[in-house]
Amino acid sequence: MYSPERRKHPRFTVSVPVEVHAEGSDTPIRCTTSDLSLGGCYIESMYPFPVGATLDLRLQLENTLLVEAKVVTSYPQVGNGMEFIRMLPEDRAELRAFLESLAKKQELAAAGKK
Repeated sequence: MYSPERRKHPRFTVSVPVEVHAEGSDTPIRCTTSDLSLGGCYIESMYPFPVGATLDLRLQLENTLLVEAKVVTSYPQVGNGMEFIRMLPEDRAELRAFLESLAKKQELAAAGKK
């Protein structure tokens, strides 16, 4: 059966360094995104977190963005789908600008292939 796209925001295939801070742990887990959108990301990790867990993320763009996220998918030895649930307005603005620049680069690359 056809399942309509559930995402509210376009996602981009991009590797961005991220630190995951889990409640009860003093040691962050360093990994990378495999895709990113304004509403969430997919984090590649050998040891994923359980669905429903709330985590603090530090995305490394030009600045460090602080994000509270909820785990929405979990695949052992692969990673986690994350939904962003809280972010400072200035961090959201930086993420939006980063994603818009990726979209423009993709448009230019696609135009060059024609």
